[in-house]
Amino acid sequence: MDRTKPESDTCLPWAGSALFGAAMGCVAWTVTVWARAYCDAGYEADGRLELNFLLPLVVGAEALMGLVARAIGRRLTLRAPMAVRVLMPMLLVVVATVGLAWWFFATRGTLDGYPGDSGHCPVSNIPPQWPDWIPA
Repeated sequence: MDRTKPESDTCLPWAGSALFGAAMGCVAWTVTVWARAYCDAGYEADGRLELNFLLPLVVGAEALMGLVARAIGRRLTLRAPMAVRVLMPMLLVVVATVGLAWWFFATRGTLDGYPGDSGHCPVSNIPPQWPDWIPA
């Protein structure tokens, strides 16, 4: 039996990777909207229009990132043991999509120096509820 070729894969892991990425896109967008609304920085009419325009782009980019990370992980583990072939792509999908979601929140959700009117946030527009151990 030739074990150099990977076994055929169902579409379920691919769909799961895309759905996980899309879910992370929704989470990133929701946290971004929450931060802007709480600090009242970039949450006027044009800021909300920008966020609504970005919603499908963020969800689609995160879903695509999940698929790309799965493909890279699968390619890297062609001749690895079965446990590594299962866990490595999944780990790459989680790291890549969470990293992209964090980057979106840090760049679009916390508008550093934007004049916020709520008085709840510092000049960096990072809500006080945001954990200190996660940089934003």
